[in-house]
Amino acid sequence: MAWLSPRNACALAQAAVVLAAGAGAVLAVAGPGHRWGWWGSRVALGALKWTLLAALLGAVLGAVALVAGLGGAGRAAILGGAAALAIAAATLALPVRMLSAARTVPRIHDITTDTERPPAFVAVLSRRGDAMNPADYPGPDVAAKQRAGYPDLAPAELPVPPARALAAATDAARALGWEVVAEVPADGRLEATDTTPWWGFKDDIVVRVAPRGPGSVVDVRSKSRVGVSDLGVNANRIRRFLTELRARVS
Repeated sequence: MAWLSPRNACALAQAAVVLAAGAGAVLAVAGPGHRWGWWGSRVALGALKWTLLAALLGAVLGAVALVAGLGGAGRAAILGGAAALAIAAATLALPVRMLSAARTVPRIHDITTDTERPPAFVAVLSRRGDAMNPADYPGPDVAAKQRAGYPDLAPAELPVPPARALAAATDAARALGWEVVAEVPADGRLEATDTTPWWGFKDDIVVRVAPRGPGSVVDVRSKSRVGVSDLGVNANRIRRFLTELRARVS
């Protein structure tokens, strides 16, 4: 690194810190800003992409400055390069965790306990005007990917009549913090919307309750309005809901 003078190495370290810190600042406001309605989903998702690239570049420049400093370019380059690497590592933690999760689950965003006859959305349709993903179920290809990735998901059979099962489903939805959009006992249908904690993305849920013998069978469908992969969020939401539901009728 003899070609880097102390002055140039210090400037490189400063640029690295600015890039890494700027990426961290954008990431810090991208999610809450979307949640509070300051910008739309495309801006929030785009910010995540550019944050990743800027933080990576900051890390590379920081590493170069650090090596140059260790090679004789001075203490300022060492400290600046190390700071840039630390900030970049903290900034990259969330995107890397999301990418890691994406590799372990199917690249889908519409999950249901009944892939042959999935429950249909009705009441939430008027709320999905800005949704990137259509409300219709995608079809056999997604169903096959779900069965391979989430083989445990299945309808819940409950030893209570449909009216009681639907009431318990509504209580379970509210206990999980969902916004209940509609409860239609005549159709055995419950619709709700859940908001993800950091990004504020809206996911829609429909619960279908039908009689089965002296009891009921409950199917659930959870769908993301934006994104291609849901990182397993919808499947986990269905699991939590069914656990809460069973606890309320046991």
